[in-house]
Amino acid sequence: MSLDLQHYPTLALAQTPDKLRQLPQEKLRELADELREYLLTCVSQSSGHFASGLGTVELTVALHYIYNTPFDRLIWDVGHQAYPHKIVTGRADRMSTIRQKDGLHPFPWPGESDYDTFAVGHSSTSISAALGMAVAAEKEAKGRKIVSVIGDGAMTAGMAFEALNHAGDIKKDMVVILNDNEMSISENVGALNSHLARLLTGNLFNSIRDGGKKLLSNVPPIKEFASRAEEHLKGMVVPGTIFEELGFNYIGPIDGHDVNAVVDTLRNMRKFEGPQLLHVVTKKGKGYAVAEEDPIKFHAVPKFNPADNALPKSKATAPTYSAIFGEWLCDMAAKDPKLMAVTPAMREGSGMVAFSQQYPEQYFDVAIAEQHAVTFGAGLAKEGLNAVVAIYSTFLQRAYDQLIHDVAIQNLPVLFAIDRAGIVGADGPTHQGAFDIAFLRCIPNLIVMAPSDENECRQMLYTGHLANQPAAVRYPRGSGMGVTPDKAMTALAIGKSRTCRESMAKESQRVAILNFGCLLPNSLEAAEAIDATVIDMRFVKPLDGDAVLKAAQEHDVLLTLEDGCIMGGAGSAVIEHLQQHGVMKRVKTLGLPDSFILQGTQQEMYEEHGLDAKGIVASATQFLAR
Repeated sequence: MSLDLQHYPTLALAQTPDKLRQLPQEKLRELADELREYLLTCVSQSSGHFASGLGTVELTVALHYIYNTPFDRLIWDVGHQAYPHKIVTGRADRMSTIRQKDGLHPFPWPGESDYDTFAVGHSSTSISAALGMAVAAEKEAKGRKIVSVIGDGAMTAGMAFEALNHAGDIKKDMVVILNDNEMSISENVGALNSHLARLLTGNLFNSIRDGGKKLLSNVPPIKEFASRAEEHLKGMVVPGTIFEELGFNYIGPIDGHDVNAVVDTLRNMRKFEGPQLLHVVTKKGKGYAVAEEDPIKFHAVPKFNPADNALPKSKATAPTYSAIFGEWLCDMAAKDPKLMAVTPAMREGSGMVAFSQQYPEQYFDVAIAEQHAVTFGAGLAKEGLNAVVAIYSTFLQRAYDQLIHDVAIQNLPVLFAIDRAGIVGADGPTHQGAFDIAFLRCIPNLIVMAPSDENECRQMLYTGHLANQPAAVRYPRGSGMGVTPDKAMTALAIGKSRTCRESMAKESQRVAILNFGCLLPNSLEAAEAIDATVIDMRFVKPLDGDAVLKAAQEHDVLLTLEDGCIMGGAGSAVIEHLQQHGVMKRVKTLGLPDSFILQGTQQEMYEEHGLDAKGIVASATQFLAR
């Protein structure tokens, strides 16, 4: 889709920031309107993250208008909201390719554009990165300005506060923009978010400013805790005070959809020294009514017709692994009142909506705080509750120390339901679940399971729930083989595999495929072509060592298959086991290479990396021919 100059005349004059800055300020409102309309047109035809970008149109225009990007550094936190930024930084004509194989990256990506100053995708990194850049800018002494944009959801993470605390201490020149839209992907939770939301409700905010003394007159514990003068206590309920206490000069809140107000404010702030925080209030989904009403549904969208004012109804398909987990969670909670489920702001994505509604006293959304989620689960388990931590593979990386230090060392029975394991597709390298097998299997006391279908997933969750030690079930994004899970829950024998197909060959060149996880259909299809034995290994740890040794004894070649990184992965576990038993056997490990996997559909990535049936057959044939 190319940029239609006839329909977007002002945007056509502002396809790059240097051209945008040539516009008179009175044209910026028209530019914002056209940019929002173009974003709607683009994403409705390409799919992608949507509501966040609609909310940052005016802010994007103002930032590039006031700051000399890319010389001045602009860092977007997470990057869901950066589509307008991509459009006005020379990529408008490629927006139809976003999140697609060989297309635009789904998030800011320095290899794609000089305007993308820092690779993002995970939450709450922007302030830390900006502070590092601010230190470098001071040493460089060329007048470079540094700005980070962080949402109120991302501000709930501890890393953001660590960065704020450090920035306020060393007092480098930088601007942090708090984009306050009262939303992350799921609804924001936490004391800070509640605090900001209450204060921004018009009359209450004004009355607090004017009548703080009356408001606090009946709250002596706050006085005792703060040990400050009464006038300062009034300031504790004004949103800026928390940032002022951390060493920032707080400005705001201002209307983030008044482009001229944002421009004027940033123009003034550009002159300030030291750490500055601008509080901007925006609305997620701004300008598209149905997205404003339901920003969670419109956070990321498929292709749709904007005129319908609705997303297309999904076609009936097999239930996703996330849905399988959610159903198991509800069924298990009905039997176990001690079950407690924890998520770091991933209720919808992890399939936990029904559980949160049916069992609100057993459901905990801890906000974007993966480290806290894991140790919170450890605390629950330590006191005899049955903790289930639902977390994406890529986000579990952020809590690795807690997994080892707080769960595994104490051998606490926390069950990790690891969603989005393996290839996730369009969100690219920051979201691929490529590393969990490798970083989990080296941890003592931890059971690691990889279901090959929906029923195995359900039974593995039950197995982990009963294991009385740390356990993890890692499952992929989307649907599986279409297997209907058994309603009955049966614990699997821990560390035991199952043979799915026996090779009929009696002579040499017999092949056994040791499959770990969701690629079993590809293994079975390939096995038919080369007459291979297929073993569904089920457990990465403890490994079914007897099955490995038997397969080595009865076959000439072993192929291991996993949807994770080869280095340190399940295939490595097989080789290690053979070596420890003095067995010399030809083993070919198939999985993800030593590189970060870019965006594309799951099937495209499987094909590219030889993990589809055709690729497995080719690898086996070449390996046998050596």
